[in-house]
Order: sequence, then C-alpha cells, then structure tokens
Amino acid sequence: MAFDFKKEYKEFYLPKSKPSIVNVPPMNYIAVRGKGDPNTEDGEYRHAIGLLYGVAFTIKMSKKGDRKIEGYFDYVVPPLEGFWWQPGVQGVDYTHKETFEFISVIRLPNFVTKDDFDWATNQAASKKKMDFSAVEFFTYNEGLCVQCMHIGPYDDEPATVALMHHYIAAQGYQLDITDQRLHHEIYLSDVRKTAPERLRTVLRHPIKQA
Repeated sequence: MAFDFKKEYKEFYLPKSKPSIVNVPPMNYIAVRGKGDPNTEDGEYRHAIGLLYGVAFTIKMSKKGDRKIEGYFDYVVPPLEGFWWQPGVQGVDYTHKETFEFISVIRLPNFVTKDDFDWATNQAASKKKMDFSAVEFFTYNEGLCVQCMHIGPYDDEPATVALMHHYIAAQGYQLDITDQRLHHEIYLSDVRKTAPERLRTVLRHPIKQA
C-alpha cells in the first residue's frame, strides 16, 4: 500500500476542529511564488498549481522510468498547501484578495534530493513543453504553531482563526507572524468536487511564548 503522509502524520494533517499546539519539523517542498487573487481564472495561483503537480507527479512516477531515485518508496502525493501574506497586514485580510502574496507548495518525501528535484523539473518542462523555471526546492522550518481544522468555505476562515488566537492567549502564547513565519493553509479537499460547506482546510499560525 502506498505511503500516505496524511495518515502517517495525522498530527500535521488531520487536527481536530478545535485549536491545538504543534511543533512542526523542517520539511522540503516543491514551491512556486506568486501574487494576486487565487480565484482569478488565469492568475498566477492557478498557474502555480499546474507547475507544482507537474513536478510532483514526475517524481512519483519516476519508478516507471529510467531514473532510479535512491530510497524511493511508493506514496500518495501530499496535499496542496499555501503560505500567504499581504504587505502591511499581520495575518490575512480576506476582503482584499488582490493583495495576496503566496508560496504555493507540495511536500516532498525525504528521499528526494536537490539533484532529483532538478531532474524532475527538467523532465516536466520537456514533457509538457512549458517553462518550469519558477519552481524551486524550498525548505521551511515552521516550528511552534497553533492549528485547527476549518470546515467550510475559505471566506469563513476568520472565525476559525479567531478561535485559534483566543486559545493561544489562554495558553500563554502569542501570535508570531513575521516575514519568515507565515499564515499556512493545507487543502484536504478538492475544491472542484466538494461543496463549499464541506471543504476541509488545516489552518496554522506561528506562535511564541507570551
């Protein structure tokens, strides 16, 4: 059976619908940076997703080609994630999505080296006849965070975020969003196939001792 990161690391991907504190270790990702409203039909976000999955599935399906990645094991491609910010805003202002900046990511298995990543990016570019130069190998050390499962439309996230912030204050922590520590979302539902009220999104904010 293919290794499923969501099931094997439930503490990072399947939190409860009430806030909790988690210490997230460094992870490697496929990443694409961009700006703008993620709902724009031909915007940078939609383009970024295509690039991410192009590389992700090239690595996953390498088992069927000539490239033998050392330590490879069969796995389910991890969910799409995003780090979001807006200049001059601590957190997220959902009323001005046009000012969003993002790093859209998909987690890499630990066996994928930078060399393997570069190979996969070149393979995807050659096969799809597209420019993959925006894709990068990205390591992020998230550290101490508060997180919660948000169920419902993305526009309703502020209510869940408010619960998270109330919880950390009661636990003796404070928000620690900076230029390096960002609002983080993990998308567990396929927005094309899931009703808005049933969407599941992990929300995560960096914190520190008050």
